[in-house]
Amino acid sequence: MHTRTWKDYLLTDTAILVWMAVASILLHCLVNNQYGFHRDELNFIVDGRHLAWGYVDCPPFTPFVAHIAEMLFGISPVGFRFFPAVSQGLVLILTGLMVRRMGGNRWAQVIAAGGALISGVSLSQGSIFMYVSFDFLWWVLVAYGVISLLKTRDARWWLAIGAAIGLGMMTKLTMGFLVAGLVAGVLFTPARRYLKSPWLWAGVAVALLIFLPNLLWMAQHDFISLQKLSAAHARDVGNGYYKWFLIDQLYSAANPSSIYLWVLGLYFFWRSASEPNYRPLVWMYAVPMVGFLALQGRGYYLAPAYPMLIAGGAYTIGERVRDLAPDQRSARYSWLYYSLVIGGLCAAFFSIPAAPLNSAWWKLADNNHHLYREEVGWPEMVKTVAGIRDAVPLEERPRLGILAGNYGEAGAVDVYGPAYNLPHAISGIDSFWLWGYGNPPPETVIVLGLAPSYAYSLFETCSIAGTTANPYGIQNEESQYHPDILLCRHLRQPWEQFWKNFHYFG
Repeated sequence: MHTRTWKDYLLTDTAILVWMAVASILLHCLVNNQYGFHRDELNFIVDGRHLAWGYVDCPPFTPFVAHIAEMLFGISPVGFRFFPAVSQGLVLILTGLMVRRMGGNRWAQVIAAGGALISGVSLSQGSIFMYVSFDFLWWVLVAYGVISLLKTRDARWWLAIGAAIGLGMMTKLTMGFLVAGLVAGVLFTPARRYLKSPWLWAGVAVALLIFLPNLLWMAQHDFISLQKLSAAHARDVGNGYYKWFLIDQLYSAANPSSIYLWVLGLYFFWRSASEPNYRPLVWMYAVPMVGFLALQGRGYYLAPAYPMLIAGGAYTIGERVRDLAPDQRSARYSWLYYSLVIGGLCAAFFSIPAAPLNSAWWKLADNNHHLYREEVGWPEMVKTVAGIRDAVPLEERPRLGILAGNYGEAGAVDVYGPAYNLPHAISGIDSFWLWGYGNPPPETVIVLGLAPSYAYSLFETCSIAGTTANPYGIQNEESQYHPDILLCRHLRQPWEQFWKNFHYFG
């Protein structure tokens, strides 16, 4: 009888997937401190300092993780981005495990994990702290639960599916599109037999129970989060982002080199008429696809649906070569290896923040996704604000406020301002509006991000006191569109009246 050694455990199928995930996480950790925080990350940090069951801009899960990250790592980009990197590492593992659950071999598991890893969205979301990073994980976890349910016919998997859906709804409301796909998959395939199972309805109850606190918060706040979503969607449609939805599926939501895998997976799931019947997974892809397309959504919304299709494609290929010797298998599919490696390197070129700041490489990547430009200049901006505060007469400082136009500016003041003893920022944007303007209200106000003409209409006196810029000469929203920092005094109307009409969405 062979006794397994620790080396044997390190080379199991699961261990191989874990090592791939660890390598991915380490890569992200090595490059994730290249620039500074993105404007959205600053917003999540401040949200995490105001723990609640909901926020204007998002459900509570991501701000809660931001709260934990700050407790563990302080204000560190690498620390904050560790959790998104881990999330994408788990996506890699789960994609490989989908193949194993279907009965695929190690080779197919590794191919699937690699195909999921090199998605442009996956790579970028391992390098930045946003709700998309975690939303991606919950979609993949739901898919793993459904594959496990269909393969094993163990209805208790509905509990895990329900928990993943609940966490997804607590992260990003687009999970509802996947739920719609799953409902269609149950109704229009033999999986409808589970409608009689108490485990399905228990899973529904679990999902609703997890999501209930956020649902109650939204009800208490007049469903302001849905108003925000509507405003953001109208903005995106106005900017024409939806026009690239289908093209994004080919080069961003999934890597071009994995097209063969996910198309083959979609075909395999549709053709699986016998048990296990995987057709519900087709509906879980098709319904969100049609929904996002009809509602003019952005291309990356569908990115979390591709790992399950890639797993199906890798499993199909794995079955074709199961009986081949390793060298025969490699010879037949060497093109697939090269394709995935080249595709992965190309995606990493644009999606991983490894380029030297403001280099030609950096500019090329930034022009592709416009993320990096919003990761520079925040500490310098706050230092400028502190200098303006220091020039204000001492007798005015107890009633001094900082009014910011967007959540990046407000978040930067709250994150970097304590080093200069600056007051918390106030803003009419998103959840900042809910947090108010302080008591007593300010009389002297440093204004960021508002047009001078608008600021002049609000206050009795205003003057330009500084400029938002960065030492790298990079043009971003702050330095290009509203660079002036103003010093204003005496609001023309009572703060309470002004604040009622000052709310807007970012």
